[in-house]
Amino acid sequence: MERAVLVTKPTAWEELLVRFGTHGQARFWLERAGEDVDAIEAEHERYHTALGAVRRQIPGELRVQVLGRDLLPQYRFDASDVVVVLGPDGLVVNAAKYLAGQPVVAINPDPESIEGVLLPVEIDQASRAIARAVRHDAALRAISMAEAMTSDGQRLLAMNDLYIGARTHVSSRYTLDHGGRSERHSSSGVIVSTGAGSTGWLRSVIAGARGVAVACGGAVPLAPEDVRFAWDAEKLVFAVREPFPSVASGAEVVWGEVTRRAPLRLTSHMAEGGAIFGDGVEADFLPFRRGVSVTVGVSAQKTWLVTP
Repeated sequence: MERAVLVTKPTAWEELLVRFGTHGQARFWLERAGEDVDAIEAEHERYHTALGAVRRQIPGELRVQVLGRDLLPQYRFDASDVVVVLGPDGLVVNAAKYLAGQPVVAINPDPESIEGVLLPVEIDQASRAIARAVRHDAALRAISMAEAMTSDGQRLLAMNDLYIGARTHVSSRYTLDHGGRSERHSSSGVIVSTGAGSTGWLRSVIAGARGVAVACGGAVPLAPEDVRFAWDAEKLVFAVREPFPSVASGAEVVWGEVTRRAPLRLTSHMAEGGAIFGDGVEADFLPFRRGVSVTVGVSAQKTWLVTP
């Protein structure tokens, strides 16, 4: 390996400076809004202190490329890169879809405020973790990915989940095929979750459906925590959001497991506004217009997380 790519994100304070232009203007607006300016500045200082500490621990023989989150979609990673992500957890998710098997050293910059489920490496462990990744003897944890392939040859990966449907709050119209069953839908779109994402958006879908059913006096055996499954599981789970039953649309095929032998297929009936995006990044999407079909399954590509 010749290069370490250090992936970072702007702090809340840096985003405010972009918006307001000066420290004084940012502080004035925050104080008027009743925000704790000192806490925001302290978080900024902790992140940059961690960034400096990590940079000093990268082996001297490696070239270092610092890469902001906003440049991920345009950046071309080399197969020999070691990728160092300086949290939070969502930054690991953002980076994963643009990789092709490179080891990821994911570091928690601020354990007091970041849970770090996807950030197993502490700052003082960075040097050893990076060195082991360079030597190809690091302990790695595999994370399965979801893959969407459209009928016009486009591909999108997701580490947590895929969304398929309308980009705005209008009905998503499509035909869903899975496990030998086919149904035309008018819904709020479809979520397809990996094991890593099963405690996120998918869990909230279940929690909402369960809450409505319980409030209406129904018996619901499935609790939100029951949908969680292993990060390296060779399956995905799909859920249809708010399907509308009518003479032209159904609400029966709304949940299921997606495997290599049982992929999920959707065909769009939307003239405009249909989209497929991964991990909540709406700006990086595939068009899902009328006549386009998408097949979703477990990707052969995985994210490889370095563990200390």
